[in-house]
Amino acid sequence: MPAIRMDGRAVAARWKEEARKRAEHCLEHGVTPHLAVILAGEDPASRVYVRNKENACAKAGIRSTVIRLAQDCTQEELEKTVLTLNEDPGVHGILVQLPLPKHLCEARVLALVHPDKDVDGFHAMNAGRLMIGQKGFVPCTPLGVMKLLEAYGIPICGKHAVIIGRSNIVGKPMAMLLLAANATVTLCHSHTQGLAELTRQADILVAAVGKPGFVTAEMIKPGAAVIDVGINRTQDGLTGDVEERAADVAGFLTPVPGGVGQMTIAMLLSNTLDAAERHGC
Repeated sequence: MPAIRMDGRAVAARWKEEARKRAEHCLEHGVTPHLAVILAGEDPASRVYVRNKENACAKAGIRSTVIRLAQDCTQEELEKTVLTLNEDPGVHGILVQLPLPKHLCEARVLALVHPDKDVDGFHAMNAGRLMIGQKGFVPCTPLGVMKLLEAYGIPICGKHAVIIGRSNIVGKPMAMLLLAANATVTLCHSHTQGLAELTRQADILVAAVGKPGFVTAEMIKPGAAVIDVGINRTQDGLTGDVEERAADVAGFLTPVPGGVGQMTIAMLLSNTLDAAERHGC
């Protein structure tokens, strides 16, 4: 029986509608939720992502401001922009669109974003809060994955979750969230030996590699929930990290596009409203 396709668009639509209601409530109490996005350079994919975020904010009733910096902007210019937004009481969330131009230091910039405005959840303080189980902003993609699993009633407690990819943006926070939900978690990476043997044990398999078709049908446990986080641009269009034949083995599978990506934006709206609601709405 073919895998059930996990419709990220439909689940995200419900979250976006909830965001619209929350934003409306803030406006009634004199607070305009405001997300500021810093876009440095001319990366085509980044420009598309930022435009999608702008559109989502507009539909939800959240004000969005995009600060566009030149490809050759200096580290000082970028850092000054972040610090100015930190001090602006009318800005509730700050997002630095990644990747940055290669001459800029990503770590230094992300460290400057105030933790209470860090709606991407990338600041070390928020990462630490997640690690020790305290409340803080959680990176949007792994948070979206958790909400998608919840929406489809996929059990996590006591299950074996395997994650391929150990990035600070997806892999590591994904592991922390699944661990907090009482899964047994295996975090795999480029030096992992016997990868296919491990993935075949996974009740929940999360692929965040950035390589088209990296996860084959033979690597999947029959009936597993397979979450494809990859978004790869190929000559044939967008494709994920999981090959199409996986649908013949998995019990649940996220499509690309139309899966996790939609949830990421929905969680960004939710995080921004969490930040705005601290101001009394």
